[in-house]
Amino acid sequence: MSDTMQQMTLAARPVGAPKDSDFALVEKPLPIPAEGEVLVRLHAFSLDPYMRGRMDDAKSYAAPVPIGGVMEAGGVGEVIASQSPHFNVGDIAFGMFGWASHGCLPANQLRKLDDALPTSTALGVLGMPGFTGWYGLTQLGRPKAGETLVVAAATGPVGSMVGQMAKARGLRTVAIAGGADKCALALEKFGFDAAIDHRAHEDASSLRKAIAEAAPTGIDIYFENVGGKVFEAVLPLMNTFGRIPVCGMISGYNSGALGGGAVAEAPDRLPVLWRSILVKQMSVNGFIISNHYDQYPAFLKEVAPLVATGQLAYLEDIAEGLENAPRAFIGLLEGRNIGKQIVKLT
Repeated sequence: MSDTMQQMTLAARPVGAPKDSDFALVEKPLPIPAEGEVLVRLHAFSLDPYMRGRMDDAKSYAAPVPIGGVMEAGGVGEVIASQSPHFNVGDIAFGMFGWASHGCLPANQLRKLDDALPTSTALGVLGMPGFTGWYGLTQLGRPKAGETLVVAAATGPVGSMVGQMAKARGLRTVAIAGGADKCALALEKFGFDAAIDHRAHEDASSLRKAIAEAAPTGIDIYFENVGGKVFEAVLPLMNTFGRIPVCGMISGYNSGALGGGAVAEAPDRLPVLWRSILVKQMSVNGFIISNHYDQYPAFLKEVAPLVATGQLAYLEDIAEGLENAPRAFIGLLEGRNIGKQIVKLT
């Protein structure tokens, strides 16, 4: 076993879109677990849009990654040393190890994984993204059979979970995705009733017409994870008592300040937004999924059997090697990935 490990650190805070020079690959001595700790050799880790916000020095629900700090991420891997009675060498564990080849954490911060399913599912469909989609839809979207749901980034791990869960509950499901290939996936793999390519529409007005055709009775639930042009297109189509769970606004992340830069540059449409919420008596709920892990067992109970039997589909986009994580992350923010973005190490 090597006595060193590798980590990808934040070398500089991005101005606009991240670039390769904002990251640095460093080598460090392999940690020795103290009492109660577990050392894991990572097989894979997750890349997610929220990580862009951690690169900004801006006040948020979580502290930013410091310059020189390890980029954060959930990862899965094999226990190679343990000072905890709850983990043995050879166990497979999930934890927030960061962009790294190895990680050492207290046992109470890890989750032992069942090897009945591919371990990568703990990063996507059965991990934080899938849980985000399930929680936002079931607890905040409050779906009812016969209603219409719209979700953007529909072939990603959040959007595809939302669409499939809504379809199973008897809703009409409309996908918004970037490109004809992703729209085809939304229809053929994830079972959406309709799919719209937002890149085929130059502005919100044109996109709105396409959405209106796909949702002729209006929209009851819009699952918000993108913002920007899509949100502008959707808002006038919301029905009375509509629900908008908000888990992200990826279109503005590269503007800096956790997306606040995009808001500052855009025209002030807040009066229109607030009036729409009032007149249509809508529920708009922002949520941070880390605050709701008391519901995670219920999520697994419902969704894990569906994944195991193939009734619920998922896609993974694999990048090979820690050194390629920055390019994969940059591509993720540009929408180049197809499915859940994962970095595979072994």
